[in-house]
Amino acid sequence: MTNKDTSRVALVTGGTRGIGEAICMVLREAGYQVVTTYRNPERKPQAQEWQQRQAAAGIEIDLIQMDVSSPKSCEQGARELLERYGRLDVLVNNAGITRDAVMKKMSLDAWQDVIHTNLDSVFNVTRCFLETLLDQKYGRIVNISSINGQKGQFGQVNYSAAKAGVHGFTMALAQETARKGITVNTVSPGYVNTDMVMAIDEGVREKLQAQIPVGRFGEPREIARLVEFLADEQSSFITGANFPINGGMFMH
Repeated sequence: MTNKDTSRVALVTGGTRGIGEAICMVLREAGYQVVTTYRNPERKPQAQEWQQRQAAAGIEIDLIQMDVSSPKSCEQGARELLERYGRLDVLVNNAGITRDAVMKKMSLDAWQDVIHTNLDSVFNVTRCFLETLLDQKYGRIVNISSINGQKGQFGQVNYSAAKAGVHGFTMALAQETARKGITVNTVSPGYVNTDMVMAIDEGVREKLQAQIPVGRFGEPREIARLVEFLADEQSSFITGANFPINGGMFMH
């Protein structure tokens, strides 16, 4: 697969499911050459099956192996992507996991796994492409945070801390790149109709939905449309901002 000169290249980490998958679809529909990641060689067959399903629907998405929690894996994946396409225009740091428990019962592994995957990853991946973006004097970085990074959430000190840190990263890097043609922004979704949310106990889900003023969970494509807007060339005066998209559940 080769990149056309007229095509922007977008990397979406963790794009084979949920919000990430929707971001891949929307960016591809908008004309980007889209690449997404799978974590390790053991997951390659599953990722390729996903890729083939998309191709059967007429949606071509490329794959790169990249464990976003590993600096070395990110470096290797970045080299492969840049060798393949020669550039990167849009980076969406989306990959994330949960390991929920109240602080009293949270293991060190549960803390570290979430911090490594949800926060360290944003540094690991961005670091690998920043020089390329600076050389191009152009780039769009969109970091996916969460409503729980804004308000906190019972049983999620690890996840809430990581997601709060994501926007701190955004604000600092945005200042460093503001005069370089590179924007850096955060999108903070509320509760969205994904496998992660649907895995929550039904009774708890009903209580959560009752707290959302619009009366429903969000849809992944609604988040993806906001990402597409921020990724657009014409969104050049928007940087360092956090965009809550939560149906009115948390306003500030």
